[in-house]
Amino acid sequence: MVARTPSYCPDCGSRVETVEDEGRTRRRCPSCARIVFRNPVPGAGVVVVDGDHVLLVQRGIDPGAGKWCDPGGHLEVDEPPDVAAARELEEETGLAVDPAALTLVDAVQMEPWGEKYIVSVGYAVAREETTGDLSAGTDARAARFVHRDDCSGLAFAFAYVPARIDRAFALFE
Repeated sequence: MVARTPSYCPDCGSRVETVEDEGRTRRRCPSCARIVFRNPVPGAGVVVVDGDHVLLVQRGIDPGAGKWCDPGGHLEVDEPPDVAAARELEEETGLAVDPAALTLVDAVQMEPWGEKYIVSVGYAVAREETTGDLSAGTDARAARFVHRDDCSGLAFAFAYVPARIDRAFALFE
């Protein structure tokens, strides 16, 4: 399995060809007959709710550099989604949370970035479940709590963010 369109077989190194398989266009190795499946990359994010405020980060890198989203990122190979969401929260905002405190909100197929597709697993948590001091870290330009009424005026990095925020607020109403 690969995340981008392959040119070579990951097993034998032969150049792959394009074939129709099970109603889909796929890449197949003519040498070992293996279908090289292309799959989305898993990611996870967490919406921290503090009363009528939500924690957002301003992205420092593409995709969406300069725009706002929930803290999140890619899963490491050995990480469950909730552990990755907690790790990304701390890396991007300085706030720590026990993964067991996270509540599943959604799982969304994000819009593609070039050939890269991501499935993001979203969680929510109340601010009082977190510890630490808020500060932008790693690939975040800024991290701040935003009043829910002010979210509509922000440029979001990804289309799923407003709905994820709404679902998170609904959990705490």
